[in-house]
Amino acid sequence: MRLRHHHRGALAAAGAGLTALLLAVGMTGNAAAATLFGDTFDDGNADGWSKSGGDWSVVTDGSPAYRQGNNASELARAFAGQTGWTDYQVQARVKPLSFNGANRLVGLASRSTSSTKMYRLALTNANRAELQMVNGSQISVLGSTALTVTTGTWYTLRIEASGSTIRGFVNGAQIAARTDTAYAAGRIVLVTAYASAVFDDVAVDGAGGTPTTPPTSSSPTPSPTTSPTTPPPTNPPPTTGLVGWATQNGGTTGGAGGGTVTVSDPAALADAVEGDAATTVRVNGNFTCSTEIRVGSNKTVVGVGAGSGLTGCGLNLRDARNIVVRNLKIAKVRAGVGNGDAIHLDNSTNVWIDHNDLSSDTTSGTDYYDGLLDVTHGSNFVTVSWNRLHDHVKCSLVGHSDSNSGEDTGRLKVTYHHNVFSNCFQRNPRVRFGNPVHVFNNYYVNTANPSYSYGIATTCGAGVLVEGNSFENMTDPTHVGEGSSPPGNLVERNNLYVNSGAPQTAGSVASIPYPYTLDAASTVKATVTAGAGTGKISG
Repeated sequence: MRLRHHHRGALAAAGAGLTALLLAVGMTGNAAAATLFGDTFDDGNADGWSKSGGDWSVVTDGSPAYRQGNNASELARAFAGQTGWTDYQVQARVKPLSFNGANRLVGLASRSTSSTKMYRLALTNANRAELQMVNGSQISVLGSTALTVTTGTWYTLRIEASGSTIRGFVNGAQIAARTDTAYAAGRIVLVTAYASAVFDDVAVDGAGGTPTTPPTSSSPTPSPTTSPTTPPPTNPPPTTGLVGWATQNGGTTGGAGGGTVTVSDPAALADAVEGDAATTVRVNGNFTCSTEIRVGSNKTVVGVGAGSGLTGCGLNLRDARNIVVRNLKIAKVRAGVGNGDAIHLDNSTNVWIDHNDLSSDTTSGTDYYDGLLDVTHGSNFVTVSWNRLHDHVKCSLVGHSDSNSGEDTGRLKVTYHHNVFSNCFQRNPRVRFGNPVHVFNNYYVNTANPSYSYGIATTCGAGVLVEGNSFENMTDPTHVGEGSSPPGNLVERNNLYVNSGAPQTAGSVASIPYPYTLDAASTVKATVTAGAGTGKISG
């Protein structure tokens, strides 16, 4: 087993051994997780891996990585780990280089009991992602989804095995889950079939031990060795890919357990999302609208395909709870149409905003200044994940007023992770009162006007933890205080700054109660740009 410190990896070494883990993973049925293995190949070798077939070598691909370069090899594999590993997750970045023929694959496998028996998550050049049970020449597909597989593109693959449940994820989105009892334990495998590929950032985490939560002290870059441990959270994340504050307070399930309706015009959408009955509402098409759509409790609103959504109006989640909004494209919301936001939360709890595309009406200076995604009036237990917020000025606000402390203090707990903020010049987010607001593994880029931009602001005594993000062309990545608002607290660590200014930090932040996986900041740009936005999950 090999564990070593690496600027892109999630593992930190101290002295001669590992003393802290900068990621906390919640697996089904296991609130605690222990580090089993990690390799980023930065030492220039692949010690600890055994090979079968192919032509394996450590190469430089931006940074050191492990390449299988022979696409004429029928089956090339590299094995690591222990045959006794049972419940664990394995994640790696995979980049296909070439395919030799039709229906070829590159992938990642777990619970390998022999060279030809394993659970495999495969990317095929038939543009599919498949979770497979491999038994020699017999391959059973446990689940699959359509996915454009492009050579030269990095994909993040993850397999979670817990008991008899096997799950596969691509770029953070679950593509399959199945109960299967063929293999209870085994090693991890990097694999190609008549293909060449590059592999990097392999990490294995399994059941057992005590999870560690990164420290929230006032030091902006504390030593990982000082990370305190925390007891397992009472609400481990569900198996739907949901992470963060929306897993707490009983969790967020949206319309699960209710009926499903597909709508094809804005009036039908407004009718379908009324009331509190559990309902999944599928939005088929992009609707032009002039009146905001108010969403009731216990709803899942999900777009069909990559372009379904709203143009000219947004969603208002007011005095509601347990709502999921996914895969919607919302644009050109005009001032005076409701609150003028693409999505607005007002006194709502347990909300998951995931894999949406939100942008402004850039033809109007007035409209350009309204919000895209605002969380206000005591809203709480919110996760914002894998969205694209772009081409706007003030993109995301948490807490609408300095004078609203009575309603907002102790609330406004929001997680932002794996979002793209592109040409969002301010408020990504701007936070009042909420503590902690957790901002991790987001990609910030400003190409339109780098001289006019800040990323994240903390005000009115808020506490914001900013970690593992990638900032590019951001003049001011973080602000303590903003405008006339008094300062808040902000802890930053393990972020990447490219052509960007220095972050501002202050004070300390409350601890994070839920488990999460922290990706290395250097991988965030590739992972998030590949996985965020619409068309990445099924509607």
